[in-house]
Amino acid sequence: MDLEQWTVGGRGFGIMLVWLLMAGEIYTTFTFLGASGWAYSRGGPVLYILGYQPLAYVVSFYVFPLVWEAGRKYKLQTLGDFFQSRYGRTYLSSFVALVGMIFLLPYVQLQLTGLGIIVEVASYGAIHRTPAIIIAFTIVAAFVFVSGVRGVAWASVMKDFLLLFAALFLGFAVPHIYFGGIRGMFAALAHAKPEHLVMPGATKNLGHAWYVSSVLMTALGFFMWPQNFAASFTARSGKILRRNAIFMPLYSITMPLMIFVGFTALLILPKLSNGDLALLTIVRNTFPAWFLGIIGGAGALTAMVPAAIQILTAATLFSKNICRPVLAPRMTDTHVATLAKMMVLVLTSGALYLAIHSSVSLVSLLLMGYAGVAQFFPGVVLGLYTKKVSATGIFAGMFCGVAVVAFLILTKRDPWIGLNPGFVALCLNFAVVIAVTVLHPNHFPQGRDGFPVQVGSQTAVLQ
Repeated sequence: MDLEQWTVGGRGFGIMLVWLLMAGEIYTTFTFLGASGWAYSRGGPVLYILGYQPLAYVVSFYVFPLVWEAGRKYKLQTLGDFFQSRYGRTYLSSFVALVGMIFLLPYVQLQLTGLGIIVEVASYGAIHRTPAIIIAFTIVAAFVFVSGVRGVAWASVMKDFLLLFAALFLGFAVPHIYFGGIRGMFAALAHAKPEHLVMPGATKNLGHAWYVSSVLMTALGFFMWPQNFAASFTARSGKILRRNAIFMPLYSITMPLMIFVGFTALLILPKLSNGDLALLTIVRNTFPAWFLGIIGGAGALTAMVPAAIQILTAATLFSKNICRPVLAPRMTDTHVATLAKMMVLVLTSGALYLAIHSSVSLVSLLLMGYAGVAQFFPGVVLGLYTKKVSATGIFAGMFCGVAVVAFLILTKRDPWIGLNPGFVALCLNFAVVIAVTVLHPNHFPQGRDGFPVQVGSQTAVLQ
């Protein structure tokens, strides 16, 4: 495959393949283990998951068709390509690619860590977590190297089928077996641990301000993940992306069902050392081993399929938006594709190291990544809807936002004054963009040809 086929599937995906690809990227080990794990260990704060997803699809309904139009007209393949085409500044697109790579690593780490948990629990401890992660690393790297984005989309067919089956069955069956149904489970939980169902749940500082700021930050950052953004370029038309935004929220039924399992596990297995073990442990204690194998297989695919597309995206960002423009401007697309495939091994190795040596919860890993990629939102949305924003302002805002995220998270100020640090950084990001643009307005044409692109009745300023 050439670079175009490997990264965006030749821009020919219909509604079914776009659905499968985006579902494969969005509904991951976080859905399978993270939601039930936070329901078990945190309680009320887990409900932020139910708040942000409908809002995120509203954002994609309006933004993605415009992004697709830009991708079709200017042959864009990555998030970095969009910033390069829109703002015409290599330093900005390379910075976007670097930030995207850095914050994709915790997401890949999430998948590998989750897979290690799944194999360890589903094998009844016979296979330790570390060798399971190493085996998964080998499989994922080889799969991405050979198949590209089209193979990931087709692999999502089995993954989505098993995930939906597992969620629908376990979400109703587990509460029914132990409490006669979901209503009985909630009645028992309200009696035994009433504080677990309200904010801040089992935490001390994840209150209502954290909830609202987390919902807003994750909703705006949801489709700023480089792999989600690039998935829009695979579609055959902008209408497919709008239809996808309408129907994809139906998939979110898996989330509350996983939360029900986590709440049930809290009552039945109250002394687990790690909340992320809740779903698989209660399945292991409730059902026969062969059924645990099916659930474990579903969980393994929810880890490996998203990890594949995340690694593919990060490798392409490095090769096309950092290496070629900065280090080797004469590289051809063939050379870029070859280097991207080599970077698959390097990036997966980095995520493998983090997965083995880190013990951060799955949801915390995801929130860390969201805080970083949400800083792309001003550059994308303002770039689509206004001519006035300058590349200098976008870069300054993004740099300040990423710096604040890194400072607050690394110094363990999460939350900060009750707010999600990513939301605080995003507000600062917008403020800096506006201030710098006013002080240093854009005196250059928008892109290389200086004309707006008409998309339906809307005008998107692109090149």
